[in-house]
Amino acid sequence: MAPVLAQSATAADFSNDTILVTILKGAAILVFLLLSVLFAIWFERRLVARFQQRIGPNWNGPQGLLQSLADAMKLLLKEDITVKAADKIIYLVAPIISVFCAFMVFAVIPFGPEVSIFGVVTPLQMTDFPVAVLYILGITALGVYGIVLGGWASGSTYPLLGAVRSTAQVISYELAMSLALVSVFLWAGSMSTSQIVASQENTWWAFTLLPAFIIYIISMVGETNRLPFDLPEAEGELVGGFHTEYSSMKFAWFFLAEYINMLNVSAVATTLFLGGYRAPFGIGLLFDGALDTGWWGVLWFLAKLWLLMAFFVWLRGTLLRFRYDQFMNFGWKVLIPAGLATVVFYAVLKGLSTGPDALLSFGGTVLTIEWRQLLLGVVGGLVVAAVLMLLFPGEDDAKDAKDATGTKRAAGTAKAGTGSAADAEPFDPFAGGYPVPPLPGQKLPPSPRKARVTTPAAAPSSSETTVGAGEDEK
Repeated sequence: MAPVLAQSATAADFSNDTILVTILKGAAILVFLLLSVLFAIWFERRLVARFQQRIGPNWNGPQGLLQSLADAMKLLLKEDITVKAADKIIYLVAPIISVFCAFMVFAVIPFGPEVSIFGVVTPLQMTDFPVAVLYILGITALGVYGIVLGGWASGSTYPLLGAVRSTAQVISYELAMSLALVSVFLWAGSMSTSQIVASQENTWWAFTLLPAFIIYIISMVGETNRLPFDLPEAEGELVGGFHTEYSSMKFAWFFLAEYINMLNVSAVATTLFLGGYRAPFGIGLLFDGALDTGWWGVLWFLAKLWLLMAFFVWLRGTLLRFRYDQFMNFGWKVLIPAGLATVVFYAVLKGLSTGPDALLSFGGTVLTIEWRQLLLGVVGGLVVAAVLMLLFPGEDDAKDAKDATGTKRAAGTAKAGTGSAADAEPFDPFAGGYPVPPLPGQKLPPSPRKARVTTPAAAPSSSETTVGAGEDEK
């Protein structure tokens, strides 16, 4: 499909909004997100059950519809445990940060066109401004502080590892996500969400900017810590991840933030790539366009939103979890370079499609080259360069392959403790007041309990047995 240039799109007009209308919009968004999370939990369980040929929740309510409400009540009534070694203030604030940032994204998402609410003509959007998409990216990045601080403040090793993983993951995949959105900014000519939706009157950017859309879809799964990218809370090696030491409502806040973030990234994809609240092609032409006006926009927006939510569940029921090295390599060596190439490609295409043909001069002879021919030449050169880079590995790759055996031998020597720097001083896992696992070449101090178990001792008297039992209990 040939790219279609965006026409001059107008932003949403909020000049008629009153304080009452603004409050109603905010309350509607809050209720919508809370109810959507309850429905999403049931929706995911039922859909995964169908994938796995099971029934799924079917006891509480018709078709199990009240199961999510029962789970919420269970979390509310469970014992609220606070870890003794935790940093109390940060431990409590961390889940609030995550859920607060998750709620803020929908403030700039347009649900529909202008409608009448209590006699006030207003767009179905709480607010908008020229850099609304940058606001979304900033709030999304800020939300990771809740995960990082929650893992650090728990006073345990495994939550800390899950929190550090989440930091690396969000940084990696948010870069690729941002690069995917740059192409939309270029072609829509705006960062305002309402103007981007208005610019998709002729065609959706998901078709015109298909590579950027694919990069965004992959990045949004990594951004929300969902399978196959749920490394920050990998149960097999991290017990439960950053929220291992949380219970009751503090855990529920993290759980709520995760599902709201799924709704957030799906809403952003709907707004920026799938036409937002606009009707699908063909439907909008029926009845003289009546199905593409007014409150009908909410229906089309929700339909696209839940199709993307179904995509999340489909991935969870289909793919296996990546290894961490595969995950990071895919983000930094595939998605980010692909995002950069996409930005360059569409930037050049945008410039050439709106400018004159290229003029080249050779010894007084002027040669006119059509911009499409020049673009094909540039793209062909980039493809050849990419193939050559894949065929001829760099010096670092060759060096790694050559020294693989030596590295293993060095690691074995370090573990054996033959003259390594780690053996010069005994390893203290509680240095600095925080438990850390040993690094390669380091050894844990001998366990007194293991020595008592493995060393045979004479049978103690009754009094010694009592004392020994008391010491073990202590």
